[in-house]
Amino acid sequence: MNASPEHQHILLDVAELDRRLEQAEKQRTTPAQGARINELAKERQEQLRELTALTGSRDDIRTELTRLESDVKVTEQRRTRDTERLAASTNPKDAQALEHELASLARRISDLEDSELDVMGRLEEADAAVAAQQALIDTTTAEGQQLTAAAKAQIAAATTEIEQLTRDREAVTADVPADLLAEYTRRASRGIGVGLLRRGTCEGCRMMLSGTHLGEIRQAAADAVISCPECGAILVRTDESGL
Repeated sequence: MNASPEHQHILLDVAELDRRLEQAEKQRTTPAQGARINELAKERQEQLRELTALTGSRDDIRTELTRLESDVKVTEQRRTRDTERLAASTNPKDAQALEHELASLARRISDLEDSELDVMGRLEEADAAVAAQQALIDTTTAEGQQLTAAAKAQIAAATTEIEQLTRDREAVTADVPADLLAEYTRRASRGIGVGLLRRGTCEGCRMMLSGTHLGEIRQAAADAVISCPECGAILVRTDESGL
């Protein structure tokens, strides 16, 4: 294959644009924040499950406290009724029975109130645990939202860069012969598409060519498309090639 030295040199610009396009595409499809965002999503799921468990336990304690409060209210109502009955009673036997029942009710109320205090303490601890878990979830959510916003901004910037680089590539390759561009694309798909020959070294693979290979290249026509014997890239020759 033959192509003018000017067109061959343009391939170096194309390769640089392709390198930047590859980087931009990677930033667009795999933003740096992605791994942490996925990690936070999993953490938040676990935290929500823990919150559900803590909330369920707290609600059970609230139900228990409500039952105790109801028991205390009913018992106090009964004590009030028996006290009124005792005050109105004229039968000693009935009065003795009422006094005995009032003593039992007093003990019952005391026990219920002790239980209330215990449950209220447990409820306070449960409320604190729920609040702490919710705060943890809020922190995880805030970090996730911040990273997601940063990732979206990176994706948007990368998308814009890809669009500009694509336009630049189209402009740069507009005058490059189709067969030369196709040959570059074929080689680039397998590894290195093009490399500058500088001081006897292929800058595509950073390998120094042997004297034999350099001699062969020296004898080749200026418009001959030659290949690096090490990496197979199209070798672009300039005054700095060391030929």
